[in-house]
Amino acid sequence: MKQQVTNLHFFFHDIAGGDIPTVVHVAAPKNLSSLVKEPSFGTVYAIDDPLTEGPEADSTAVGSAQGFYISSGQDAPLLVFATDRNNRQRAHSGQQQEMFRLAEGITKPRIKSINDTSGDDVVEFHYR
Repeated sequence: MKQQVTNLHFFFHDIAGGDIPTVVHVAAPKNLSSLVKEPSFGTVYAIDDPLTEGPEADSTAVGSAQGFYISSGQDAPLLVFATDRNNRQRAHSGQQQEMFRLAEGITKPRIKSINDTSGDDVVEFHYR
């Protein structure tokens, strides 16, 4: 079977503040202070983050990233993600479609914005 190549480009909105957060702190090491805002080694978060075409919050939605991430770097920040992309438009219309089976790719996420007060951030992903 011939390998098919698809490029994906979207923006990931990690919303920690407000009434309906899309990222929730699940667990942390016993020695982690509750005042620490940055993920430290061993911290776990659950996510259901909107994915959009552009970096703006009101940009066209293309789905959501549902899963978790773990801070696994002791000497430098390193987040390990495990997510599944959910196409919300199809889910709401009652249609189901398999989009990628055993997909693989590499991306270098680029932080577009960080709100130090709320903890919200927007990250650009471009898979090739």
